[in-house]
Amino acid sequence: MNKGQSGSRQQETEVFCGIEVSQRELLVDCGGRQRGFANTAAGRRSLLQWLKNGGGVVRACLEATGQYGLDAALELDAAGVQLMVVNPRAVRHFAQALLRRSKTDPLDAAVLREFAARMEFRRWRRPSREELALVGMARRMQSLAEMITAEKNRLHAACLSTALPKIVRQQIERSIATMERSQKKLLEAAQQEIGADAGLARKYAQLQSVRGLGARSALALLAELLLLGEQCGARQWVAHAGLDPREYRSGQSVQKQVRISRAGNGRLRRALYMPALVAAHHDPHLGEFYRRLLSRGKSKMTALVAVMRKMLHAIYGMFRHGQDYEGSKLFASAAA
Repeated sequence: MNKGQSGSRQQETEVFCGIEVSQRELLVDCGGRQRGFANTAAGRRSLLQWLKNGGGVVRACLEATGQYGLDAALELDAAGVQLMVVNPRAVRHFAQALLRRSKTDPLDAAVLREFAARMEFRRWRRPSREELALVGMARRMQSLAEMITAEKNRLHAACLSTALPKIVRQQIERSIATMERSQKKLLEAAQQEIGADAGLARKYAQLQSVRGLGARSALALLAELLLLGEQCGARQWVAHAGLDPREYRSGQSVQKQVRISRAGNGRLRRALYMPALVAAHHDPHLGEFYRRLLSRGKSKMTALVAVMRKMLHAIYGMFRHGQDYEGSKLFASAAA
């Protein structure tokens, strides 16, 4: 490398940008420049061209806002823009630390730019096509499950009422049947996607070797865990799920009860809850671990959260070593 090339690389500046994502618009703040772009394919192409015209190495930051920001993140990453996707809670607390009293889209974009410039820049890991497909189908199935539960509650109330006409009950029953068929189709499509990849198929089978994990719950867990990548350890999995303990202590007088942080993926916690509940009552090893905690005076919810953490550690070990579930490695029961 000659001196001219070395000098040009040293002079290459970093440009930090904040991108506020909404349904219709991507509002970008790059220091002295601020501009809005339509959240469409054409608008995102214009955004990329605008960023390139500014020169320097672009480091962009946006919040994890679900589907509205996903296409923008994928296209920015594919174009070589260094991208950080952050937890909205972290950005909210950062804005409070800056004493921002107002909340508007231009101010939010400026806060995201400041966050990218001041905080440790952790580059976003682009999910693969298979990961995106599984996440989309698994999350849709979770949404359908929640809607089915709500409809079943309405049906129960409607069956107890003599004032409602029969057609109301019939419509609720048809709605439930339609959503259950949709769930079944999504599960079949997801299983076909998994079957086409030997690595995914192995992990999916390993998950179902855990007592309490069926086909649907295993799919929900697999989809969320795939997003973490292989660079994360077991403790990072627990923290990402928001199952890590959060202490609140100050001086001698302030000491609140230790709770889980919940600063993570709520979908992952929900996917773990029912399997942990089943395992606490039917798995001999996790069941004894659960009862041991109860005998020590722990509440049922505290003990169940501990089982959820144990299960997450077990799944991490299973994936890493390519083994099926073995409860004795988690907790050696007296019966065994």
